Amino acid sequence: MKAFFMRRPGGALLAVLLLVLTLFASAPPVRAADHAHAGSTAADQAERQQERPGNNAPVWRAVRSGEAHFTTVRGPEAGVLIQAEGNSWRHLRNGPITVYGGALLIVMASAIALFWLVKGTMKLHGARTGRTMKRFSGFERFVHWGTALSFLLLAVTGVAILFGKHVLAPILGSDFLALLLTAGKLVHNYVGPVFGVFLLLMILTFLRDNVWQACDAIWIRRAGGLLDGNHVPSSRFNFGEKTWFWLGVTFLGLAVAISGLVMDFPNFGWTRGEMQIANIVHAVGAIVLLTLSFGHIYMGTVGVEGAYESMKTGYVDETWAKEHHAIWYEDVKAGKSGHP
Repeated sequence: MKAFFMRRPGGALLAVLLLVLTLFASAPPVRAADHAHAGSTAADQAERQQERPGNNAPVWRAVRSGEAHFTTVRGPEAGVLIQAEGNSWRHLRNGPITVYGGALLIVMASAIALFWLVKGTMKLHGARTGRTMKRFSGFERFVHWGTALSFLLLAVTGVAILFGKHVLAPILGSDFLALLLTAGKLVHNYVGPVFGVFLLLMILTFLRDNVWQACDAIWIRRAGGLLDGNHVPSSRFNFGEKTWFWLGVTFLGLAVAISGLVMDFPNFGWTRGEMQIANIVHAVGAIVLLTLSFGHIYMGTVGVEGAYESMKTGYVDETWAKEHHAIWYEDVKAGKSGHP
């Protein structure tokens, strides 16, 4: 064979051609569609780089798919570069929650202000006797004021964080507002757990005074005295105050506190989706809680004569006790505890 190739120079070329044909014949068949797809993708990529440099759409589609890829970072969802659901959360927070939540706060505050301008402070019908009765202990007032002050700090900073860029930015400017919100966020994050502690103390302290009683049914039928203008006899707390305790303090208060703690401590392994849900619960619960608190603050300050004194000093005049909480007044005068 060697002598054949030596004698015929064209034989070597023929052998090479036979080898190439053999290799092509043994290779797997390639479909025409694959060639077309590869060519189309390459052409598209080349055209995209010329028209929109750096815009690699297929890569970003893969990034936004939510699938986890390889990373050296440890933690939940560390392999997911972009979570597309975050855009839906942003639209929900900056859209309906901000718009309707802000409108709800403005409507409630305006309605209470208008009611006070028309009706004024609810005065006592009888003259003060000068004799006082102890309504709240020192510990009860400490728990109440601790909860109230921490709640007000959270309300002011929370409202600024949610609505600041819409309301305060045009007035204060973006730079100064950024400084205020940075400080406000720190206050909000650190006061939140304090509020949670006082909230639990509040629930445990006043739980026994907010149970259902027969007099609550009468209060409901007479709408708290709004229908006939007369006070409805009640125990230490009437049904309106009990509603605030269960709906506002307990249900909404716990929802806001727990969701706030989830956001305060992301190191417990929450995913971004769980943090977004906590943020929505926190924002909606806080807005509704703040809206209801307007009524409670109004009734406890300028709305009812003598109400603020009870939480400031712990004592109320006998006339006030008899008109607002007649059953509690009779129990205390009879030597009972005054608790249901």
